[in-house]
Amino acid sequence: MRRVLIPATVAPIGPGGAPAGPVLTLAGRTMGTTWSVRCAGAGGEGASLRSAIEAELARLVAELSHWEPASALCRFNRAEPGSRHVLPDALFTVLDAACAIARDTGGACDPTLGALVDLWGFGPPGPVAAPPAPDSLAAARAAAGWERLALDREGRSALQPGGLSLDLSAIAKGYAVDRVSELLSGRGLVHHLVEIGGELRGRGLKPGREPWWVALEGGEGTGGPGTVVALHDLAVAGSGEYRRFFEHGGRRYGHSLDPRTGRPVPGDLVAVSVLHASCMMADGLATALMALGPEAGPGHAGRHRIAARFLTREEGRLVERFSPAAEAMLA
Repeated sequence: MRRVLIPATVAPIGPGGAPAGPVLTLAGRTMGTTWSVRCAGAGGEGASLRSAIEAELARLVAELSHWEPASALCRFNRAEPGSRHVLPDALFTVLDAACAIARDTGGACDPTLGALVDLWGFGPPGPVAAPPAPDSLAAARAAAGWERLALDREGRSALQPGGLSLDLSAIAKGYAVDRVSELLSGRGLVHHLVEIGGELRGRGLKPGREPWWVALEGGEGTGGPGTVVALHDLAVAGSGEYRRFFEHGGRRYGHSLDPRTGRPVPGDLVAVSVLHASCMMADGLATALMALGPEAGPGHAGRHRIAARFLTREEGRLVERFSPAAEAMLA
């Protein structure tokens, strides 16, 4: 039997609160990956709903993408040294959240690693065949640093001190999931499951009063029964070496970078999944816990009551562990 995670708080659903009718499924591409929406009670809204979702995702790409040269993020990256910029709403919101996670984790999640991401072959310049040279790494690390942004919350602005390259790929998809979920809820469609690139948020129920069941990534590799979570007003996001990597000299280099070293995180911690009310926060926290590693990551999750699942490689096998907040959800 599979392990099951149930939210600690479940919104009451009255006799008339369950959705009726079939589940509408929509899908497409965004942010270099795929998106999908499953929505109960949508009736004949498929065409208008797709248009609204695609418009919202296009708006977010125009602000947050480090792949689109015309995006607000890329314009900031190219800005003159010493210039301060009022940022559009989505960009400032995500950047502020990423910096808050960076502050709380000692810099384990840093939104200013764009140059390092490019050097390791995971950015717009494309893949690399070998690790970057030490002097290139040192220069890219010296140019990074979330504190150099000097965010002004009142004015919703950030400083471009010169050479600072934003990359929000560790948190932007989670934010986009939240925004699509809020779009659906704003149209009265409160029973839905939204997914972008493996990050998910569920609200309400499926017809038949079942929650939106989702399997946590990577659990099948443990040889155990795997773990599923009921996404009832809950989001899940993950970070792991299995998502994107390259191999050189018999070693695997994953896309999850440790800002403190400028290098991919060591391979003992294979994957982290985080459960949170906000998919943006789940996304960013999963990245930070991954960078913290197999000892400091679970320790931080325990101290801050973060519901997280950790997959570690021990003596050639995968071992699944849960933080206390996640253990409390096990049914």
